[in-house]
Amino acid sequence: MRAVDLIQKKRDGGELTAKELTFLVDGYCDGDIPDYQMSAWAMAVLFRGMTPAETAALTLAMANSGDQVDLAPIAGVKVDKHSTGGVGDKTTLIIAPLVASVGVPVAKMSGRGLGHTGGTIDKLESIAGFQTELTREKFLEQVNELGLSVIGQSGNLAPADKKLYALRDVTATVESIPLIASSVMSKKIAAGADAIVLDVKTGSGAFMKTVDDSEKLAQAMVDIGTEVGRQTAAVISDMDQPLGFAIGNALEVREAIETLQGNGPADLTELCLTLGAHMVVLGGKASTVAEAKGLLQSQLDNGEALAKFKQFVAAQGGDASVVDDVNRLPQAAELVEVKVASAGYIAAIDAEELGIAAMLLGAGRATKDASIDYSVGITIRKKVGDSVSEGDTLAVLHTRAQDSAVEEVLNKVREAYAVAAEKPEERPLLLSVVTAEGTKRY
Repeated sequence: MRAVDLIQKKRDGGELTAKELTFLVDGYCDGDIPDYQMSAWAMAVLFRGMTPAETAALTLAMANSGDQVDLAPIAGVKVDKHSTGGVGDKTTLIIAPLVASVGVPVAKMSGRGLGHTGGTIDKLESIAGFQTELTREKFLEQVNELGLSVIGQSGNLAPADKKLYALRDVTATVESIPLIASSVMSKKIAAGADAIVLDVKTGSGAFMKTVDDSEKLAQAMVDIGTEVGRQTAAVISDMDQPLGFAIGNALEVREAIETLQGNGPADLTELCLTLGAHMVVLGGKASTVAEAKGLLQSQLDNGEALAKFKQFVAAQGGDASVVDDVNRLPQAAELVEVKVASAGYIAAIDAEELGIAAMLLGAGRATKDASIDYSVGITIRKKVGDSVSEGDTLAVLHTRAQDSAVEEVLNKVREAYAVAAEKPEERPLLLSVVTAEGTKRY
Protein backbone atom coordinates (compact mmCIF):
# COMPACT_ATOMS: atom_id res chain seq x y z
CA MET A 1 0.00 0.00 0.00
CA ARG A 2 1.33 3.45 -0.95
CA ALA A 3 0.20 6.87 0.28
CA VAL A 4 0.35 8.32 -3.26
CA ASP A 5 -2.20 5.76 -4.49
CA LEU A 6 -4.59 6.64 -1.67
CA ILE A 7 -4.19 10.37 -2.37
CA GLN A 8 -5.01 9.72 -6.02
CA LYS A 9 -7.98 7.52 -5.13
CA LYS A 10 -9.50 10.23 -2.95
CA ARG A 11 -8.62 12.96 -5.47
CA ASP A 12 -10.61 11.06 -8.09
CA GLY A 13 -13.63 10.68 -5.82
CA GLY A 14 -13.02 7.14 -4.60
CA GLU A 15 -13.98 5.76 -1.19
CA LEU A 16 -11.11 4.68 1.05
CA THR A 17 -11.44 1.52 3.13
CA ALA A 18 -10.93 1.35 6.90
CA LYS A 19 -7.64 -0.47 6.29
CA GLU A 20 -6.43 2.26 3.93
CA LEU A 21 -7.36 5.06 6.34
CA THR A 22 -5.64 3.26 9.24
CA PHE A 23 -2.54 2.95 7.04
CA LEU A 24 -2.58 6.72 6.44
CA VAL A 25 -3.12 7.64 10.08
CA ASP A 26 -0.58 5.18 11.49
CA GLY A 27 1.97 6.05 8.81
CA TYR A 28 1.61 9.76 9.48
CA CYS A 29 1.93 9.29 13.26
CA ASP A 30 5.01 7.08 12.83
CA GLY A 31 6.66 9.55 10.45
CA ASP A 32 6.58 7.18 7.47
CA ILE A 33 4.15 9.44 5.58
CA PRO A 34 5.50 13.01 5.26
CA ASP A 35 3.57 16.23 5.81
CA TYR A 36 3.39 17.00 2.10
CA GLN A 37 1.58 13.74 1.30
CA MET A 38 -0.82 14.04 4.25
CA SER A 39 -1.63 17.65 3.32
CA ALA A 40 -2.32 16.55 -0.27
CA TRP A 41 -4.71 13.91 1.05
CA ALA A 42 -6.42 16.47 3.35
CA MET A 43 -6.91 18.83 0.41
CA ALA A 44 -8.41 15.97 -1.63
CA VAL A 45 -10.83 15.33 1.26
CA LEU A 46 -11.69 19.04 1.42
CA PHE A 47 -12.80 18.98 -2.22
CA ARG A 48 -14.18 15.43 -2.50
CA GLY A 49 -15.62 14.87 0.97
CA MET A 50 -15.96 11.52 2.75
CA THR A 51 -18.77 9.01 3.14
CA PRO A 52 -20.14 8.35 6.66
CA ALA A 53 -18.32 4.99 6.67
CA GLU A 54 -15.02 6.67 5.71
CA THR A 55 -15.43 9.37 8.34
CA ALA A 56 -16.18 6.78 11.03
CA ALA A 57 -13.16 4.69 10.00
CA LEU A 58 -10.89 7.76 10.09
CA THR A 59 -12.27 8.66 13.53
CA LEU A 60 -11.59 5.20 14.93
CA ALA A 61 -8.08 5.18 13.47
CA MET A 62 -7.35 8.50 15.19
CA ALA A 63 -8.98 7.38 18.45
CA ASN A 64 -6.83 4.22 18.39
CA SER A 65 -3.62 6.21 17.84
CA GLY A 66 -3.18 6.88 21.57
CA ASP A 67 -4.62 6.13 25.00
CA GLN A 68 -8.06 4.56 25.34
CA VAL A 69 -9.93 5.40 28.54
CA ASP A 70 -11.79 2.39 29.90
CA LEU A 71 -14.84 3.52 31.88
CA ALA A 72 -16.20 -0.02 32.31
CA PRO A 73 -15.49 -0.01 36.09
CA ILE A 74 -18.05 2.80 36.46
CA ALA A 75 -21.61 1.56 36.96
CA GLY A 76 -24.35 2.84 34.65
CA VAL A 77 -24.47 4.48 31.22
CA LYS A 78 -21.69 7.06 30.97
CA VAL A 79 -22.83 10.08 28.92
CA ASP A 80 -20.39 12.75 27.76
CA LYS A 81 -21.17 16.28 26.59
CA HIS A 82 -19.10 18.30 24.14
CA SER A 83 -19.44 21.89 22.95
CA THR A 84 -17.87 23.05 19.71
CA GLY A 85 -16.83 26.21 21.57
CA GLY A 86 -18.24 29.64 22.17
CA VAL A 87 -18.07 32.78 24.28
CA GLY A 88 -19.38 32.65 27.83
CA ASP A 89 -20.05 28.92 27.49
CA LYS A 90 -19.89 27.57 31.02
CA THR A 91 -22.48 24.82 30.50
CA THR A 92 -20.30 21.92 31.73
CA LEU A 93 -20.02 23.53 35.17
CA ILE A 94 -23.82 23.39 35.44
CA ILE A 95 -24.76 20.32 33.42
CA ALA A 96 -22.26 17.91 35.01
CA PRO A 97 -23.59 18.20 38.60
CA LEU A 98 -27.17 18.63 37.37
CA VAL A 99 -27.14 15.38 35.38
CA ALA A 100 -25.14 13.52 38.03
CA SER A 101 -27.75 14.53 40.63
CA VAL A 102 -30.36 12.32 38.89
CA GLY A 103 -28.10 9.28 38.71
CA VAL A 104 -26.43 9.59 35.30
CA PRO A 105 -22.66 9.25 35.86
CA VAL A 106 -20.50 11.99 34.31
CA ALA A 107 -16.85 11.03 33.81
CA LYS A 108 -15.54 13.92 31.77
CA MET A 109 -12.24 15.00 30.29
CA SER A 110 -12.10 18.67 29.32
CA GLY A 111 -9.57 21.02 27.80
CA ARG A 112 -8.07 24.43 28.36
CA GLY A 113 -9.02 27.56 26.45
CA LEU A 114 -7.18 28.88 23.42
CA GLY A 115 -7.99 32.12 21.60
CA HIS A 116 -11.47 33.54 22.15
CA THR A 117 -12.96 30.24 23.37
CA GLY A 118 -12.67 29.52 27.10
CA GLY A 119 -11.77 26.15 28.60
CA THR A 120 -13.63 24.27 31.34
CA ILE A 121 -10.39 23.28 33.08
CA ASP A 122 -9.28 26.92 33.37
CA LYS A 123 -12.64 27.85 34.85
CA LEU A 124 -12.51 25.09 37.45
CA GLU A 125 -8.94 26.02 38.38
CA SER A 126 -10.11 29.53 39.27
CA ILE A 127 -11.51 27.84 42.40
CA ALA A 128 -8.68 27.79 44.94
CA GLY A 129 -7.17 24.32 45.38
CA PHE A 130 -9.21 22.62 42.65
CA GLN A 131 -7.28 19.67 41.19
CA THR A 132 -7.85 18.81 37.52
CA GLU A 133 -5.22 16.07 37.41
CA LEU A 134 -6.29 12.84 39.13
CA THR A 135 -4.95 9.31 38.87
CA ARG A 136 -7.09 6.92 36.81
CA GLU A 137 -8.00 5.03 39.99
CA LYS A 138 -9.09 8.20 41.82
CA PHE A 139 -11.04 9.41 38.76
CA LEU A 140 -13.01 6.15 38.48
CA GLU A 141 -13.50 5.88 42.26
CA GLN A 142 -14.88 9.43 42.48
CA VAL A 143 -17.39 8.87 39.67
CA ASN A 144 -18.60 5.66 41.31
CA GLU A 145 -18.97 7.37 44.69
CA LEU A 146 -20.15 10.85 43.68
CA GLY A 147 -21.40 10.28 40.13
CA LEU A 148 -19.13 13.02 38.80
CA SER A 149 -15.55 13.97 38.00
CA VAL A 150 -14.06 16.44 35.50
CA ILE A 151 -10.34 16.26 34.75
CA GLY A 152 -7.89 17.55 32.16
CA GLN A 153 -7.43 15.63 28.94
CA SER A 154 -4.68 13.04 28.74
CA GLY A 155 -1.67 14.24 26.79
CA ASN A 156 -1.84 11.11 24.67
CA LEU A 157 -5.55 11.14 23.82
CA ALA A 158 -5.91 10.83 20.02
CA PRO A 159 -2.40 12.14 19.21
CA ALA A 160 -3.08 11.60 15.48
CA ASP A 161 -5.78 14.25 15.68
CA LYS A 162 -3.40 16.73 17.32
CA LYS A 163 -0.80 16.17 14.58
CA LEU A 164 -3.32 16.27 11.73
CA TYR A 165 -5.05 19.39 13.07
CA ALA A 166 -1.74 21.27 13.25
CA LEU A 167 -1.15 20.35 9.61
CA ARG A 168 -4.66 21.37 8.52
CA ASP A 169 -4.25 24.69 10.30
CA VAL A 170 -1.38 25.68 7.99
CA THR A 171 -2.63 24.09 4.76
CA ALA A 172 -6.08 25.73 4.46
CA THR A 173 -7.91 22.45 5.09
CA VAL A 174 -9.51 23.20 8.47
CA GLU A 175 -12.98 23.79 6.96
CA SER A 176 -13.60 20.20 5.84
CA ILE A 177 -16.69 18.96 7.73
CA PRO A 178 -15.61 15.27 7.75
CA LEU A 179 -12.21 16.26 9.14
CA ILE A 180 -13.75 18.54 11.79
CA ALA A 181 -16.24 15.82 12.77
CA SER A 182 -13.58 13.12 13.04
CA SER A 183 -11.34 15.47 15.04
CA VAL A 184 -14.03 16.08 17.68
CA MET A 185 -15.35 12.52 17.81
CA SER A 186 -11.94 10.80 17.94
CA LYS A 187 -11.30 12.40 21.33
CA LYS A 188 -14.81 11.67 22.60
CA ILE A 189 -14.58 8.01 21.58
CA ALA A 190 -11.09 7.62 23.07
CA ALA A 191 -12.46 9.12 26.31
CA GLY A 192 -14.69 6.06 26.71
CA ALA A 193 -18.27 7.37 27.05
CA ASP A 194 -21.19 5.10 26.15
CA ALA A 195 -23.23 8.00 24.73
CA ILE A 196 -22.45 11.54 23.59
CA VAL A 197 -24.47 14.77 23.49
CA LEU A 198 -23.05 17.53 21.30
CA ASP A 199 -23.71 21.26 21.62
CA VAL A 200 -22.95 22.61 18.15
CA LYS A 201 -22.70 26.40 18.20
CA THR A 202 -23.66 28.60 15.26
CA GLY A 203 -23.25 32.34 14.69
CA SER A 204 -20.66 35.08 15.00
CA GLY A 205 -18.96 33.61 18.08
CA ALA A 206 -18.81 30.06 16.69
CA PHE A 207 -16.59 28.23 14.24
CA MET A 208 -19.64 27.46 12.10
CA LYS A 209 -21.30 30.74 11.14
CA THR A 210 -24.51 29.39 9.53
CA VAL A 211 -27.22 27.02 10.74
CA ASP A 212 -26.94 24.89 7.59
CA ASP A 213 -23.21 24.31 8.08
CA SER A 214 -23.74 23.61 11.78
CA GLU A 215 -26.39 21.01 10.97
CA LYS A 216 -24.09 19.36 8.43
CA LEU A 217 -21.33 19.15 11.03
CA ALA A 218 -23.76 17.85 13.66
CA GLN A 219 -25.11 15.19 11.31
CA ALA A 220 -21.57 14.09 10.42
CA MET A 221 -20.71 13.68 14.12
CA VAL A 222 -23.97 11.88 14.91
CA ASP A 223 -23.34 9.54 11.95
CA ILE A 224 -19.86 8.75 13.33
CA GLY A 225 -21.26 7.99 16.77
CA THR A 226 -23.97 5.76 15.30
CA GLU A 227 -21.46 3.98 13.04
CA VAL A 228 -19.18 3.09 15.98
CA GLY A 229 -21.99 2.06 18.32
CA ARG A 230 -22.26 5.17 20.53
CA GLN A 231 -25.67 6.75 20.99
CA THR A 232 -25.22 10.36 19.87
CA ALA A 233 -27.44 13.43 19.70
CA ALA A 234 -26.63 17.05 18.82
CA VAL A 235 -28.32 20.34 19.66
CA ILE A 236 -27.68 23.36 17.43
CA SER A 237 -27.59 26.47 19.63
CA ASP A 238 -27.10 30.17 18.94
CA MET A 239 -23.73 31.85 19.45
CA ASP A 240 -24.53 35.14 17.73
CA GLN A 241 -24.12 36.69 21.15
CA PRO A 242 -22.37 35.42 24.31
CA LEU A 243 -24.14 32.83 26.44
CA GLY A 244 -25.27 34.34 29.72
CA PHE A 245 -23.69 37.58 30.93
CA ALA A 246 -20.21 36.54 32.12
CA ILE A 247 -17.04 36.09 30.04
CA GLY A 248 -13.92 35.09 31.96
CA ASN A 249 -12.97 32.24 34.26
CA ALA A 250 -13.96 33.22 37.82
CA LEU A 251 -16.82 35.34 36.47
CA GLU A 252 -18.23 32.30 34.66
CA VAL A 253 -17.88 30.09 37.75
CA ARG A 254 -19.86 32.71 39.69
CA GLU A 255 -22.60 32.69 37.02
CA ALA A 256 -22.65 28.88 36.99
CA ILE A 257 -23.17 28.82 40.76
CA GLU A 258 -25.96 31.40 40.46
CA THR A 259 -27.59 29.23 37.78
CA LEU A 260 -27.41 26.15 40.01
CA GLN A 261 -29.03 28.30 42.72
CA GLY A 262 -31.91 28.93 40.31
CA ASN A 263 -30.94 32.56 39.63
CA GLY A 264 -29.07 32.20 36.34
CA PRO A 265 -29.66 33.90 32.99
CA ALA A 266 -32.64 32.55 31.05
CA ASP A 267 -30.61 31.54 27.97
CA LEU A 268 -27.94 29.70 29.96
CA THR A 269 -30.52 27.91 32.10
CA GLU A 270 -32.58 26.84 29.08
CA LEU A 271 -29.58 25.48 27.18
CA CYS A 272 -28.31 23.56 30.21
CA LEU A 273 -31.73 22.01 30.83
CA THR A 274 -32.02 21.00 27.17
CA LEU A 275 -28.54 19.49 26.82
CA GLY A 276 -28.85 17.85 30.22
CA ALA A 277 -32.24 16.39 29.28
CA HIS A 278 -30.75 14.69 26.21
CA MET A 279 -28.00 13.25 28.45
CA VAL A 280 -30.58 11.94 30.93
CA VAL A 281 -32.56 10.26 28.14
CA LEU A 282 -29.43 8.61 26.69
CA GLY A 283 -28.48 7.63 30.23
CA GLY A 284 -31.77 5.77 30.61
CA LYS A 285 -33.20 7.85 33.47
CA ALA A 286 -36.11 9.30 31.45
CA SER A 287 -37.97 8.21 28.33
CA THR A 288 -38.52 11.64 26.76
CA VAL A 289 -36.67 14.95 26.66
CA ALA A 290 -39.70 16.71 28.18
CA GLU A 291 -39.78 14.29 31.10
CA ALA A 292 -36.03 14.69 31.62
CA LYS A 293 -36.25 18.51 31.58
CA GLY A 294 -38.91 18.39 34.28
CA LEU A 295 -36.72 16.09 36.35
CA LEU A 296 -33.71 18.42 36.02
CA GLN A 297 -35.76 21.52 36.77
CA SER A 298 -36.85 19.93 40.03
CA GLN A 299 -33.17 19.30 40.90
CA LEU A 300 -32.47 23.00 40.44
CA ASP A 301 -35.51 23.94 42.49
CA ASN A 302 -34.79 21.61 45.42
CA GLY A 303 -31.07 22.41 45.65
CA GLU A 304 -29.83 18.90 44.81
CA ALA A 305 -27.84 20.06 41.76
CA LEU A 306 -26.12 22.81 43.77
CA ALA A 307 -25.31 20.33 46.56
CA LYS A 308 -23.77 17.98 43.99
CA PHE A 309 -21.57 20.80 42.66
CA LYS A 310 -20.38 21.59 46.18
CA GLN A 311 -19.53 17.92 46.81
CA PHE A 312 -17.71 17.78 43.45
CA VAL A 313 -15.57 20.84 44.24
CA ALA A 314 -14.66 19.46 47.69
CA ALA A 315 -13.85 16.00 46.28
CA GLN A 316 -11.28 17.50 43.91
CA GLY A 317 -9.60 19.62 46.58
CA GLY A 318 -11.32 22.91 45.80
CA ASP A 319 -12.58 25.55 48.21
CA ALA A 320 -16.23 24.45 48.38
CA SER A 321 -17.16 27.52 50.42
CA VAL A 322 -17.28 29.50 47.14
CA VAL A 323 -20.71 27.91 46.63
CA ASP A 324 -21.99 29.78 49.67
CA ASP A 325 -19.92 32.93 49.11
CA VAL A 326 -19.03 33.62 45.46
CA ASN A 327 -16.98 36.61 46.61
CA ARG A 328 -14.29 34.10 47.61
CA LEU A 329 -13.56 33.63 43.90
CA PRO A 330 -10.73 35.72 42.39
CA GLN A 331 -11.81 39.33 41.82
CA ALA A 332 -10.31 41.88 39.44
CA ALA A 333 -8.42 44.92 40.70
CA GLU A 334 -10.44 47.43 38.69
CA LEU A 335 -13.86 47.77 37.03
CA VAL A 336 -14.30 49.88 33.89
CA GLU A 337 -17.73 50.62 32.41
CA VAL A 338 -18.29 50.66 28.65
CA LYS A 339 -20.94 53.26 27.73
CA VAL A 340 -23.18 53.40 24.66
CA ALA A 341 -22.92 56.53 22.49
CA SER A 342 -26.49 56.68 21.16
CA ALA A 343 -30.02 55.59 22.05
CA GLY A 344 -31.89 52.75 20.34
CA TYR A 345 -31.93 48.96 20.51
CA ILE A 346 -29.05 46.49 20.59
CA ALA A 347 -29.32 45.03 17.09
CA ALA A 348 -26.32 42.68 17.19
CA ILE A 349 -23.33 41.68 19.30
CA ASP A 350 -20.19 40.22 17.74
CA ALA A 351 -19.57 37.44 20.23
CA GLU A 352 -16.16 36.58 18.82
CA GLU A 353 -14.97 40.18 19.28
CA LEU A 354 -16.07 40.13 22.93
CA GLY A 355 -14.25 36.82 23.39
CA ILE A 356 -11.08 38.34 21.93
CA ALA A 357 -11.54 41.41 24.14
CA ALA A 358 -11.66 39.19 27.25
CA MET A 359 -8.56 37.36 26.03
CA LEU A 360 -6.72 40.69 25.67
CA LEU A 361 -7.55 41.45 29.31
CA GLY A 362 -5.83 38.19 30.28
CA ALA A 363 -8.81 35.81 30.54
CA GLY A 364 -7.64 33.66 27.62
CA ARG A 365 -4.53 32.56 25.76
CA ALA A 366 -3.18 33.83 22.45
CA THR A 367 -0.71 30.90 22.51
CA LYS A 368 -0.80 27.51 24.26
CA ASP A 369 1.91 28.48 26.75
CA ALA A 370 0.44 31.86 27.77
CA SER A 371 -0.64 32.32 31.39
CA ILE A 372 -4.11 33.56 32.28
CA ASP A 373 -5.59 35.74 35.01
CA TYR A 374 -8.61 34.01 36.56
CA SER A 375 -10.09 37.26 37.88
CA VAL A 376 -10.41 39.30 34.67
CA GLY A 377 -13.08 39.32 31.99
CA ILE A 378 -16.26 41.07 30.90
CA THR A 379 -19.74 41.26 32.38
CA ILE A 380 -22.39 42.10 29.80
CA ARG A 381 -25.17 44.46 30.85
CA LYS A 382 -27.06 44.68 27.53
CA LYS A 383 -27.95 41.91 25.08
CA VAL A 384 -29.61 41.78 21.66
CA GLY A 385 -33.10 43.34 21.72
CA ASP A 386 -32.50 45.45 24.84
CA SER A 387 -33.29 49.18 24.61
CA VAL A 388 -30.56 51.66 25.51
CA SER A 389 -30.35 55.37 26.22
CA GLU A 390 -27.29 57.48 25.56
CA GLY A 391 -24.70 56.84 28.28
CA ASP A 392 -26.12 53.49 29.41
CA THR A 393 -23.59 50.83 30.40
CA LEU A 394 -23.17 48.12 27.75
CA ALA A 395 -20.65 46.04 29.65
CA VAL A 396 -18.20 46.16 32.56
CA LEU A 397 -14.53 45.28 32.11
CA HIS A 398 -12.92 43.43 35.01
CA THR A 399 -9.25 44.37 34.62
CA ARG A 400 -5.83 44.14 36.20
CA ALA A 401 -4.52 47.28 37.88
CA GLN A 402 -3.41 49.91 35.37
CA ASP A 403 -3.74 47.49 32.45
CA SER A 404 -2.38 49.10 29.28
CA ALA A 405 -4.77 46.99 27.16
CA VAL A 406 -7.89 48.64 28.60
CA GLU A 407 -8.22 51.37 25.95
CA GLU A 408 -7.95 48.84 23.11
CA VAL A 409 -10.47 46.57 24.82
CA LEU A 410 -12.89 49.46 25.43
CA ASN A 411 -12.91 50.22 21.70
CA LYS A 412 -13.25 46.57 20.78
CA VAL A 413 -16.27 46.11 23.06
CA ARG A 414 -17.95 49.27 21.73
CA GLU A 415 -17.39 48.09 18.16
CA ALA A 416 -18.81 44.65 18.98
CA TYR A 417 -22.20 46.25 19.72
CA ALA A 418 -24.49 47.44 16.92
CA VAL A 419 -27.27 49.88 17.88
CA ALA A 420 -30.32 50.44 15.64
CA ALA A 421 -33.49 52.55 15.79
CA GLU A 422 -35.77 49.52 15.47
CA LYS A 423 -35.93 46.53 17.77
CA PRO A 424 -34.52 43.46 15.95
CA GLU A 425 -36.41 40.22 15.45
CA GLU A 426 -35.72 37.77 18.26
CA ARG A 427 -33.28 35.01 17.30
CA PRO A 428 -34.05 31.73 19.04
CA LEU A 429 -31.45 30.13 21.31
CA LEU A 430 -32.27 26.56 20.28
CA LEU A 431 -32.34 26.02 16.53
CA SER A 432 -32.47 22.28 15.84
CA VAL A 433 -31.80 18.77 17.13
CA VAL A 434 -29.87 16.19 15.12
CA THR A 435 -30.14 12.46 15.85
CA ALA A 436 -29.60 9.25 13.92
CA GLU A 437 -33.13 9.75 12.55
CA GLY A 438 -32.23 13.13 11.03
CA THR A 439 -32.63 16.84 11.76
CA LYS A 440 -35.61 18.44 13.48
CA ARG A 441 -35.89 22.24 13.63
CA TYR A 442 -37.37 23.88 16.72
